[in-house]
Amino acid sequence: MLFVAADCAGVADETITVAYRRWARPRVLAGRVYRTNAGRLLVESVDAVDVDTISAADARAAGRADAQAVRDSLRGTEGDPVFRISFRPAPDPDPRAELAADDRLDATALAEVKARLDRLDRASSHGPWTRAVLRCIAERPAVRAPDLAVSFGRDTQPFKVDVRKLKNLGLTCSLPVGYRLSPRGRVVLEHLDG
Repeated sequence: MLFVAADCAGVADETITVAYRRWARPRVLAGRVYRTNAGRLLVESVDAVDVDTISAADARAAGRADAQAVRDSLRGTEGDPVFRISFRPAPDPDPRAELAADDRLDATALAEVKARLDRLDRASSHGPWTRAVLRCIAERPAVRAPDLAVSFGRDTQPFKVDVRKLKNLGLTCSLPVGYRLSPRGRVVLEHLDG
């Protein structure tokens, strides 16, 4: 679930606890944690609603002035159902952050990470990329993703998807602009280059 930039702070500080989305079918499930551009959120409920029943209190919980503002903000195909999604910040820490901070890798753990990087390289339609991207991020921290992508002759979005794969392994961290290697990523890169 993505939020408009103006809503991200409200989601983070819990003044926005509800979102309305027009979808053909629900795209999130109650009880699951989702990574969003406003942080990790636990979805508490997902209910189809009649937009004419949205109250002023519902609108305020969604960060809107009134029910009409909620209706005006809906995107999607007219005629698709509207869902009310209630959420709160996830109660547990992001496992990727914990993994990224863990720089105590023994030989077995290093071999496992190397094997996963090798699998990513083999599955890639544009050839091996993992080590080159790790080195690039190490040498150019806090550089915009489009600038990094162009240095590889790649489009930004597919490049960002690849960096997210490295983040899921705990090797990179996102910054307000660009990326940096995590403590785990530094150890892995030293091992790969050593």
